[in-house]
Amino acid sequence: MKMRKLMTLALAVIASMAVQAQVMKSADLEKYAKEKYGDKWLDAAANLAEGITLDKNQSLTYQQVIPAPGKNKQQLYVMLNYWATATFKDKQAITLNDKEAGCIIISSTIQNIVEHTGTLNSYSVSITPVIRIDIKDEKVRITYTVQNYDIMADISGGWLALRESDKKTYGDSKRKAEDKTNANLYDEQWEIAKHYPFVPKDSQKRTCAKALVMTHAYSNAIIDKVEEAIKNGLVGNEDEDW
Repeated sequence: MKMRKLMTLALAVIASMAVQAQVMKSADLEKYAKEKYGDKWLDAAANLAEGITLDKNQSLTYQQVIPAPGKNKQQLYVMLNYWATATFKDKQAITLNDKEAGCIIISSTIQNIVEHTGTLNSYSVSITPVIRIDIKDEKVRITYTVQNYDIMADISGGWLALRESDKKTYGDSKRKAEDKTNANLYDEQWEIAKHYPFVPKDSQKRTCAKALVMTHAYSNAIIDKVEEAIKNGLVGNEDEDW
């Protein structure tokens, strides 16, 4: 009977970890963003920009200190290390894990947060936030930073098909629709500070408006997940009484 209970508990832990293996899928992130900011991306981005100050590196950075009363540095480190390793399955995602310093740094790509078809080109936008978690007794500071949008561009995927004689080649470093190159390799990087809404007259403003809103929404999702892990642990049963 005891063994059966242990196996049931183990399966529950594994199931919970599988659910949390990704903070949020792109489709769920879009739904979350629409619920919080509406589906008029240009307006939502402009409204968000009023409260955003880019950091000294012209990056989009959010920082929040989360109180953790009654939990010491070691307890918090174990809890958040557990959360990070269970959430980000890519072995390369955790770039720093320093127990003594109380610091965990995560860099994980969220693919295809925006897919937009323009007049001549279509774009797929991914982001690679750098998430830094600093841990002290009874408090945690989380810093979320994104500097660029990673762009895969399809030069023949717009609403108006280019004439055959006008079509570009792979030498232009932009993708054709049939290109099956590794999705982790990007054609372009657009600096956030140089695009809408920080630059009002932007030829990619519709793509970048949604990208900003989705990037902002993902920061909220990350901070919410860390706060939840601090308060309740990853699976809700990590306590000292066992």
